[in-house]
Amino acid sequence: MMPTPASAPGARPAPLVPRAADAASRRASYVDRLGWLLAVLLLALPAYAALSGQPFLVVLFARIAILAIAVLSLDLMLGVGGMVSFGHALYFGLGAYVTGMLAQHGVVSGGVHLLTTLLVCALVALLTGAIALRTSGIAFIMITLAFAQMFYFFAVSLREYGGDDGFALAGASRFGGVSLGDPVTLYYVAAALLIVLMLFGRRFLKSAAGMTLGGIRINERRMRALGVPATRMKLAVFVSAAMLCGVAGMLFANLTQFVAPSYMSWTMSGDLIVMVVIGGAGTFVGPLVGTLAIVLLEEGLKSVTEHWMLVMGPLIVIAVLLSRRGLIGLVASVDARRERRERERKRAAHGGAQ
Repeated sequence: MMPTPASAPGARPAPLVPRAADAASRRASYVDRLGWLLAVLLLALPAYAALSGQPFLVVLFARIAILAIAVLSLDLMLGVGGMVSFGHALYFGLGAYVTGMLAQHGVVSGGVHLLTTLLVCALVALLTGAIALRTSGIAFIMITLAFAQMFYFFAVSLREYGGDDGFALAGASRFGGVSLGDPVTLYYVAAALLIVLMLFGRRFLKSAAGMTLGGIRINERRMRALGVPATRMKLAVFVSAAMLCGVAGMLFANLTQFVAPSYMSWTMSGDLIVMVVIGGAGTFVGPLVGTLAIVLLEEGLKSVTEHWMLVMGPLIVIAVLLSRRGLIGLVASVDARRERRERERKRAAHGGAQ
């Protein structure tokens, strides 16, 4: 009888259960599963709020979804590009002010609001980024902070727009017959945009541009030596993140029906950074997890004590100490342990077969 390929002299052992191996490689990670679960829950929330008679949940989670968009835009800069900006809320405030100013003068077209927001944020980010990216580290942080504070005090000086107190939104953004003044409509728009951005981010991390940007974050000098236009790539990311944050600001103005200089303050930028770090930088799922954790914790503590910040601060410190990679890092560690067990199982099966 002719020997089989596996038993032939000098033949390599056949691969062990290839179908099982392929299935394992195609298996979704726990991080991906968490992302899909959160997306489904977001889409189902308005129905639950209506059935349970708790309409306030729509407004609360609309706020979470909008802030998560802003946090995700910062994650693109900080987690993927390695650019720590302490002035990212500037673009959040610009989006809100553009919407509010146009509405104040009778322009309620959502298309005009959106295009003007994108244009203004892109121009400001192009100027800020062109200057800030000449530096790095602490200098980069301080320049972004300086620009944000400059626009903050400019907004405070606008007495015709409420000055330090801000002003009410004269009219919600309208896209044809659809008004963002309706909380449920606004919620679905924000949730859908967030889910699309999360899916895009997942693909971007695995793309050539995403990997190149990661290489720049790890060792910019080496990437420059390889001929990569590092500054241009970082500037493109800086401007893109600013435009996304501006869209979040536009949506936030429609949610609160109010515009204030505090939207672009340094404390708002700090809040965005905390949400990125708590959720997990460079993951695109982490921003939603971090925003959920911070906003829900804040609301819960506010209902218990007026000194909620004294409790929240230590909890944030503990969370960072427990996982340097944020809450998503804890989920990723479970993935890593699962993969390690699978490798050990394959080695054991391979050794037994031999």
